[in-house]
Amino acid sequence: MLVAAAVCPCPPLLVPEIAGGAAAEMDAARAACYDAIGVLAAARPDQLHVIGPAEQAGRGTHPQGARGSFAGFGVPLEVSLGKGEPARRDLPPSLAVGAWLLDRTDWTSCPVEGLGVGEPLTRTRCQEAGGELAASADRVALLVMGDGSNCRTLKAPGYFDERAAAFDAEAARALGAADTAALLALDEELAYDLGAAGRSSWQTLAGAAQGSGLAGRLLYDEAPYGVGYIVASWS
Repeated sequence: MLVAAAVCPCPPLLVPEIAGGAAAEMDAARAACYDAIGVLAAARPDQLHVIGPAEQAGRGTHPQGARGSFAGFGVPLEVSLGKGEPARRDLPPSLAVGAWLLDRTDWTSCPVEGLGVGEPLTRTRCQEAGGELAASADRVALLVMGDGSNCRTLKAPGYFDERAAAFDAEAARALGAADTAALLALDEELAYDLGAAGRSSWQTLAGAAQGSGLAGRLLYDEAPYGVGYIVASWS
């Protein structure tokens, strides 16, 4: 059963070594992520699943101890998904950021496993996958990685799209309210058009949380680089 969840954005810029001189611009988002993970630990879970968007090579499960690297972002920094033997394949960037957050918050509460989900995954399959995660242990926690739209400003990675702000506002409202029905109702095609990589992760969370009675709290909702970054805590 799902007992807690933390929703965090997954830009590598959360890692100060990657952000460099601009690291302070993400201080508030980083602090909100730490607070959300603290709620996970307080829930005393038996199993933590870190889920996040992934390209084809990174989809599927990643065992505890799997390694991730930020070398592709110009920083020779490696992270591990908890303690354990290295896996044969690397963590996708979203799960590497999740592993970094867990390391920074000294996660030791329970075993950890990663799940890379495809951005095109249908809401139905997301819902099913979430239900499977929730049933994986008596007390399950999720660290849900994913960004909102990347079209909030003219300088955003996806340029400007006038639909982006409304999409992110509804996603933030639903995540802050733990509104599973609203999360499952997010439009898949619109999310893809807006580059909202977190849609499949959020709908997986919705599937896991159905019937759990969890309450949500919105901790952060900004678009510092024209990309929607949302942090929420469910407990």
